[in-house]
Amino acid sequence: MLHVDLNEIGKSILDSLNHHLRNTRCDSLTIKSFISKIQKELKNKDEAKQKVQRDMRKATRLSKQAILFTHQKRFKDAKKLLKEVDELFKELRKVAEVHPDLVYTGIVDAAMQEYAEAQTLLNLVEKNRFIAPEKLNVPAVAYVLGLADVVGELRRQALDFLRAGDVKGAEHCLQVMEQIYVELMSMNEAYMLVHGLRRKCDVARRIIEITRGDVTIEARRDSLEQSIRKLEKIFGRKRKVGKS
Repeated sequence: MLHVDLNEIGKSILDSLNHHLRNTRCDSLTIKSFISKIQKELKNKDEAKQKVQRDMRKATRLSKQAILFTHQKRFKDAKKLLKEVDELFKELRKVAEVHPDLVYTGIVDAAMQEYAEAQTLLNLVEKNRFIAPEKLNVPAVAYVLGLADVVGELRRQALDFLRAGDVKGAEHCLQVMEQIYVELMSMNEAYMLVHGLRRKCDVARRIIEITRGDVTIEARRDSLEQSIRKLEKIFGRKRKVGKS
């Protein structure tokens, strides 16, 4: 007969259970540390996301204000604001080193487009030349979309010239507007690949057509006024000759 030592069997079972409980507790502690670490990372990322959103809203607001200052010929004030925007973008790049996905969001794209638009307008109005995207340190897409929006701001410049009686200044603005439109339309495949560019170009075309009409009417009126003044001078001379 086979004799079984119940005490030995019981001890073996208890040892097995204790070992299992120790391993289970160890696994539980490990998972808890993993979850705690993940929660901390998510919290840090959320804080970074909130900061990026605040900074990009501020960047957009400052760029819009810089555009207004440019129209008012307050170039120093515009440059000061745009320098502040550039600092915000530097902070964004630091965040991107840890959280690169936070850069590829709509609010960041909008801020960079507005910045590119403001810088381009400032250089055109103050120096009569375009600024390269490399100097702005913005993506090519943001630069192109911002450039398309400059057409609308140049219309405002043209209208300011017309109100001041400067038809040539308005005609120059119209020429630059047309140049921007033509160059954007010549991008071929890229024209279709850049999301939103087609719509912006359609808007730019309508703005150019309206501006061309305004400039043409004012140019004709100016030409008519000059002709009238010339006739007045001629008749004035004839009257003086007749009296003499």
